[in-house]
Amino acid sequence: MGQIAADGPASAEGTRQKIQTIALRLFAEQGYESTSMRQISEELGVTKAALYYHFAGKEDIVRALIEGMLSQITGLTEWARAQEPGPDLRREVIARWAAIMHGQGLRMFRFLGSNYRLVRDIRGEAGQPGGMAAAVSELFTILTPADASLEDRLRVRFSLLIINMTGMAARDLDADEEDILAAAARISAGLLPPGF
Repeated sequence: MGQIAADGPASAEGTRQKIQTIALRLFAEQGYESTSMRQISEELGVTKAALYYHFAGKEDIVRALIEGMLSQITGLTEWARAQEPGPDLRREVIARWAAIMHGQGLRMFRFLGSNYRLVRDIRGEAGQPGGMAAAVSELFTILTPADASLEDRLRVRFSLLIINMTGMAARDLDADEEDILAAAARISAGLLPPGF
């Protein structure tokens, strides 16, 4: 077994990303509790010491996965806050939200949904008050006009949440992940009433 190359910040970040990708696949296939650091290192073809150089344990890997996704969502929220409210903003936020979720893949959302307590506990340890829930709540506020009806407020919320729920809802569908995520994005955009 070899060592993980770390020839600078860019290489180390690429290595961390590769570790996260492999770990997430193993967590999704075997379950978080059933996956060991040894299995992750073997899958990567490196020593456990090399793996521990980048992450202190499985929780640190999950924390990095969550923080990466939360960073993208926070960026979207900050961007949306600076835009002019209206139908174009709502549709663009949904498109960008779908792109973020698409980049994470269904595996990530299945993992998050199946390991809610673990994710909640890790998020609390990292000192992220509210985390993704707070960012999503802020997006709801940004996207919903103050005078919106109850039905329209729910449509805005469902349009974002439907993309998150796709990982669980599509678990047993015999379809390509790209097709599933594209269909979810179309359904999400279609939930908003015309001109809303």
